[in-house]
Amino acid sequence: MVPEALSALKAAEVILGYKTYLDLIGDLLEDKEVVSSGMHKEVSRCQAAIDHALAGRRTALVSSGDAGIYGMAGLVFDICRERNLEVAGIDEATPQNVDFRIEVIPGVAAFNAGASLVGAPLMHDFAAVSLSDHLTPWDLIEKRLTAAASADFVLAIYNPRSKSRPDLLERARQALLRFLSPATPVAVIRKAMRRGQWLHITTLEGIPVEEVDMQSVVIVGNSRTYVWKGWMVTPRGYLDKYALDRESE
Repeated sequence: MVPEALSALKAAEVILGYKTYLDLIGDLLEDKEVVSSGMHKEVSRCQAAIDHALAGRRTALVSSGDAGIYGMAGLVFDICRERNLEVAGIDEATPQNVDFRIEVIPGVAAFNAGASLVGAPLMHDFAAVSLSDHLTPWDLIEKRLTAAASADFVLAIYNPRSKSRPDLLERARQALLRFLSPATPVAVIRKAMRRGQWLHITTLEGIPVEEVDMQSVVIVGNSRTYVWKGWMVTPRGYLDKYALDRESE
């Protein structure tokens, strides 16, 4: 956890979040008012956080990874816009006639954490795509997948497979195979940097679909990604342009 996030939690009077995520930081919630909720309660959760802030309470809304990457930060701004609220950053120079102030604290996204565990697969251009069709139609998801694959982007795939959507990862794989080799390196990282962490480096053809769940991120390499001694690497191209200085070894 980044120091700013830890400081925000310590300073908060009320902390809100998805129950699973709050359980991960239970030791930081003592002496706090805690409001937890389940899946599909994102709108009410953010509305409650905004209401607490409007009441003058120091409020923390917890997301996993980075709040601005598939997290709650965007929804908070959406709701503030719909309610025509005046919100500002925490800069002291900001005018005072605001309803409340917002600080979006960056975190470590799942693709960052996962990539660090398997090597350096995101060293060149990459795209992140969520397979969740709860808010985005599958046709658009598939369009984004194939566009990224056809442009030779590395792909970080979020929300790859759930009990209610067990087939979407396989459908995504079939879409990618129209542009990528079956031997394209792939890393599957589940619960990155958490208890129960599991990772596996394989190929696009060999993805262990049954091992993948909503707490997994799937990193699909591009045409230059390689696996070396158990590490997955996408070269940036330095050695194509610059000679390796053997004398420095």
